[in-house]
Amino acid sequence: MPPTDRELLEAQVGSRLRALGLTVATAESSTGGLIAKRLTDIPGSSDYVIGGVIAYANSVKHRLLNVEEQVIAEYGAVSQPVAQQMADSARTLFRTDAALSVTGIAGPTGATATKPLGLHFIGLSTDSGTWVRRYVWDGDRAHNREAAADAALQLLLDYLDGRL
Repeated sequence: MPPTDRELLEAQVGSRLRALGLTVATAESSTGGLIAKRLTDIPGSSDYVIGGVIAYANSVKHRLLNVEEQVIAEYGAVSQPVAQQMADSARTLFRTDAALSVTGIAGPTGATATKPLGLHFIGLSTDSGTWVRRYVWDGDRAHNREAAADAALQLLLDYLDGRL
């Protein structure tokens, strides 16, 4: 996606959050803070971005975001249940209206027989519920991370626009 499209997506999300008086937090693994960076690239984003956690290590997912060790052991760090717990915990931790999470295999290593390179789970937690979407991208590391950030921002925008 061209940079101008990304800027438009962040601006759209920020505009909706501000208009609705809502706040957001992030819990990111494979994107390493890219979602929060893109949100805070928008001037005035301190009105709606409260904070974020880069939970790259499983120990951080457990200690800071209360992701259950049993869930990580059973499903793996790159899984729907982990993305759900990350999003729910970030919303609680930061006391926000919404929280985005991402966990995935950006590459070029880390793939397994059951979890391909580019696999990502994107979560969104709100007081209306929690949604997790599964994606597999076939780009390089940079592409996969950007695609995950795009998908997370689009998921939040869909929610804000009443499409979830």
